[in-house]
Amino acid sequence: MQYVSTRGGVPAATYTEIILQGLAKDGGLFVPVQYPQVSKETLKSWRGLNYAQLATAVTALFAKDMNRSTIAHLCESTYTSETYDHGREGTDFSKIVPLVWLDKEVGILELSNGPTLAFKDMAMQYLGALFECVLSKRQEKLNILGATSGDTGSAAEYAMRGREGIKVFMLSPKGRMSDFQRAQMYSLLDGNIFNIAVEGSFDDAQDIVKAVSADLEFKTKYSIGTVNSINWARIAAQVVYYFSGWLQAAENEDEEVAFSVPSGNFGDVLAGWIAKQMGLPIRQLIVATNENDVLYEFFKTGRYKVRDSAHTYVTSSPSMDISKASNFERYVYDICGKDPERVCELWNELKTKGEFLLDGPEWERVKTSGVCSARSTHEERIERIRKTWNEHQFLVDPHTADGLNAAYKMKIDGVKTICLETALPAKFGKTIVEAVGFEPLLPNGYEGISEKPQKVVDMPANVQLVKEFIEQNA
Repeated sequence: MQYVSTRGGVPAATYTEIILQGLAKDGGLFVPVQYPQVSKETLKSWRGLNYAQLATAVTALFAKDMNRSTIAHLCESTYTSETYDHGREGTDFSKIVPLVWLDKEVGILELSNGPTLAFKDMAMQYLGALFECVLSKRQEKLNILGATSGDTGSAAEYAMRGREGIKVFMLSPKGRMSDFQRAQMYSLLDGNIFNIAVEGSFDDAQDIVKAVSADLEFKTKYSIGTVNSINWARIAAQVVYYFSGWLQAAENEDEEVAFSVPSGNFGDVLAGWIAKQMGLPIRQLIVATNENDVLYEFFKTGRYKVRDSAHTYVTSSPSMDISKASNFERYVYDICGKDPERVCELWNELKTKGEFLLDGPEWERVKTSGVCSARSTHEERIERIRKTWNEHQFLVDPHTADGLNAAYKMKIDGVKTICLETALPAKFGKTIVEAVGFEPLLPNGYEGISEKPQKVVDMPANVQLVKEFIEQNA
């Protein structure tokens, strides 16, 4: 399988050639020339697979230049109940991503049982093993540069800590994460982990990552790679749990289900879009947003208008406080008929005007794509946390609450809707206390994490300063 850039400026490449690059050299994102197709017969044959076997089968469709035995080894060593056993008491961790029904037609896919208690672990743990494997074979090193609004950073650091040939430089918005999220990241004292708290928003941090990646000379000299959701290998790994969720929910190969996805950088829901393009029977994908509702506005009007950091709200679902969704480019690329010239035109318009509008046939394709959106306010997510606890004795974090709100707002009668869990409530104690009046339980091993020594460097949102820091520590 060959991969090309959404902006058409680089030669086609293989899976193992692109995974260490992250952003393409032309500033675009890698996408497959064609999505692999999964038949109803194949879906039926996958019903008896465990999660590691399913991950092997799906990943093999994207990684044609890797031996299937290597893929199987990576998946079997990654997706174990020993790694994904940090969830709620009584959970069947052997399923890796168990589906829990709140009622007959609305369920929650538990994606937060990994070591950092967030869905990012599902792909990131695999990426850590994959990177180490590929780098070892090539006898190369990698400096990972990333930006996080909370969960990506900790997931990346826990997946990469101590791995041979890898260093991580993670940018986070100073003062804009929960106490638990900060403690999780900053308390890692491993020699290959470097945390940088940037003065500004997540988008400011992400812009620095993109600017550094766009400096091809610097990127090449210091072997800069990425692990956030612009990395295709991570997106492909996230596709797996859509198949797992559907297999648990659908009673036959013709049954369509819906997914509601709390969204920030559009990576999680993009994986669902890809699964749908592969043939998975998905009726609709619901993009759940908080008060930072740029994506909601797009799916209502066709206008994509980004906001600067000053106009990006600090909310009680902080991992969704993003106004420039990087992975949105991949969706628009598909909507525009995989036309890189059109993508370049739109993103140049976005750069100069701060917005673009899809209308005519393109907007019609958006409306018929099966993707829609709903938004939540702070009051709504507090009420949803409270209601879900009172009625189902199931405690959810504020991002998952946004997903549940969207699921109920956009529900189609007779169609099962699966809400993707974002994180365990323990990561957002203050909000949980406001909703239900008590502190969420910390999984074993996380007691006193906020009191542990922390290692972090504060820095203005300045590309040159970040480059200098990498030069000094790479």
